[in-house]
Amino acid sequence: MADSTSAARRNRTHRSELAVPATSPHFFRKAAASDADVIFLDLEDAVAPAMKAQARAAAIDALNTIDWNTKTMAVRVNSLDTPWAHRDIIEVVAACPRLDLVLLPKAASAFDIQFVAQLLDGLEAESGRDKTIGIEALVETALGMTNVEAIAASSDRLEALIFGVGDYSVTMQTLDRDFGTPNPGYLVNGHQNDQWHFAVARMANACRAHGLRPIDGPYANFSDAAGFRAAAERAATLGCEGKWAIHPSQIAAANAVFTPSDEQVAWANRVLAALAEANASGRGALQLDGTLIDMAHEKIANTILRRMERLRDRRPAPVG
Repeated sequence: MADSTSAARRNRTHRSELAVPATSPHFFRKAAASDADVIFLDLEDAVAPAMKAQARAAAIDALNTIDWNTKTMAVRVNSLDTPWAHRDIIEVVAACPRLDLVLLPKAASAFDIQFVAQLLDGLEAESGRDKTIGIEALVETALGMTNVEAIAASSDRLEALIFGVGDYSVTMQTLDRDFGTPNPGYLVNGHQNDQWHFAVARMANACRAHGLRPIDGPYANFSDAAGFRAAAERAATLGCEGKWAIHPSQIAAANAVFTPSDEQVAWANRVLAALAEANASGRGALQLDGTLIDMAHEKIANTILRRMERLRDRRPAPVG
């Protein structure tokens, strides 16, 4: 579904995304008061099969009764190969004007995204809803990673892809038990490396090719603050824009890593001023602090300043 606001939706601030089980209502108000940019109420992995209907009802009630302020609100529905997915989407979307995103797990093909988008088209037309719902999707299977470029190009409703390291580890049969932490067996010339470097980089490249937000997935050992921050920094270096937080203690580090630093902002302003002066004299490049600066650096500088502008504003992106 193409509309004039798809670019605005895709520009949401998305440094941190907090997971909240829909069966844990005692966490809802704490999550709403947190500094997370995005919150998803989970109907999938955090919910036992016998509790699916109860979790769905709890998510609907929470979206309708709690003040989530300017946070982007998502619901992770069950995967399309389960008995619950279609009812999750239909009931939550129909009942919750506050919903911003449907989070689809285990996206395996472009068709999966297009199916959800078509369902949302019908639900929005039926209700006369004045806010378009976006989609974010987990790439967390070998098949999904094989098809990630097609998934990224599948729909204008799609805003973000997330690397689901847990289920991806399962499908790759790595036998990892501590999801998100580099496996100590993956040593290269004696140095510890991240065995998911290729997968995250491929997903991030697909996202950037199609204007989506690439988001790194969970770091299960929430007691390891240094490890979480290192994982977030690696993801940022590969082009990711944010990271999941499975515990509130991880939010601050994610926000810090994915917020441009004071040094970066100062550099961006200096670059733009220097290039403006150079361009006025007919030059397209110049030397700044011993480095050649040209129009590519202008684009980087503008990206930094646009991100900071969104953070200072902190109003939700227009999505109607």
